[in-house]
Amino acid sequence: MICLGIESTAHTFGVGIITSEGKILANARDCYHSVEGMIPNEVKAHHELVKEHVLADALQKAQLTMNDIDLIAFSHGPGLAPCLHVGKNFAENLSKEHNKPLLGVNHCVAHLTIGNLTTGLQDPIYLYVSGVNTQLLVAAHGRFRVLGETLDIGLGNALDKFGRKAGLGFPAGPKMEQQASTGAYVELPYAVKGMDVSFAGIITAAERKIGKIPLPDLCFSLQETCFAMLAEVAERALAHTRKKELLLIGGVAANKRLIQMLAAMSKERVATFAAVPLEYAGDQGVMIAWQGVLEYSHGRRTTPDIHPYERTDEIDTNWINASSTSSSLASSPQEPPDKKAQKSARSPCK
Repeated sequence: MICLGIESTAHTFGVGIITSEGKILANARDCYHSVEGMIPNEVKAHHELVKEHVLADALQKAQLTMNDIDLIAFSHGPGLAPCLHVGKNFAENLSKEHNKPLLGVNHCVAHLTIGNLTTGLQDPIYLYVSGVNTQLLVAAHGRFRVLGETLDIGLGNALDKFGRKAGLGFPAGPKMEQQASTGAYVELPYAVKGMDVSFAGIITAAERKIGKIPLPDLCFSLQETCFAMLAEVAERALAHTRKKELLLIGGVAANKRLIQMLAAMSKERVATFAAVPLEYAGDQGVMIAWQGVLEYSHGRRTTPDIHPYERTDEIDTNWINASSTSSSLASSPQEPPDKKAQKSARSPCK
């Protein structure tokens, strides 16, 4: 089976092509950029403008035509409704024109499964950090269960909010990482509440320091504080579930400092850490295509529609082999490893 996936939830319009064996044939995309952030109707207009070109690019890279495609998948949510409509309508028209089956899939779940495919991790704790989303998840009892999440704003959007105020444009993440490379630490609020995190107050505090403290110092301090919070809750999740794998996914997974901090923490816990490769960290069509393969091959069928507010933990994971995720959430914390045991990667979009 060859599946074509269409991604249009936010600033990226992407088309990816993959086989049912997991061989990636093409991954084309075009991203909306603005100094003011995402204005939904403008992003929608961008997607309408580039969709045919991105499709043609993907088919050319895969050296295929629409006749070779067996299934079309599209991201039905969550996301910006005007943008979701572009992808859904485009996919539906292609399905009717070429007589291909059509399946809508959850964008967030697709981030998780492309992480499994590209890293080889089987049953990890997922740390999902993107624009809107900041969640810790684990597969258990037929769903992805949320162990902890942001109480207000996703980390990607939080950093973009600061970046706009600081004149870094949108998306701000890569420019902030560059600025942070020469910065020094200044204290900012640290907000971990059990297994949840909060970024709104940190961003407000940092914005109030713009013009009073060098921008590299603010960028460095924002990264260090927010990433330390994520490392803390991720370590607690590993201890609670007794799992030995941590997988970083989502657009913010492109940040090298976040990868470095999580890798160090995982090493101390004698756990395997992996970050989704840069090409598949941000939004792209391949993850939608792969999710389409997983769900369609296990009998799922949907009526074309959009679901702008659908959560990750609302999707039945019928494609997950029960034997690979048989371990349930632990009822008690893991015993800390003994001291001897402790010693014993082109994406143009965010």
